[in-house]
Amino acid sequence: MKYSNASKVLPENLILEIQKYVQGETLYIPKRETEHRKWGVSSGGRRLLDRRNAAIKTSFRNGSSIELLAEEHYLSTETIKKIVYSRKA
Repeated sequence: MKYSNASKVLPENLILEIQKYVQGETLYIPKRETEHRKWGVSSGGRRLLDRRNAAIKTSFRNGSSIELLAEEHYLSTETIKKIVYSRKA
């Protein structure tokens, strides 16, 4: 999380108004709902997991056992079950 000095980014009259409620404390201002991104979208992590999960599902459909997939992907059998039995594409 990035911190900014309010006096450098906000107009003085707004700082005076905020000081009526909070002074000398760290104040978190959340992003607008429209600015939120889902986990891993920016870094590409989500895409990697989606590809891995698709490969696991394909292997399972082609006859690989849950135990073998867990061993190959270093995941628990419960995690493999969640992946192969999920309805998500």
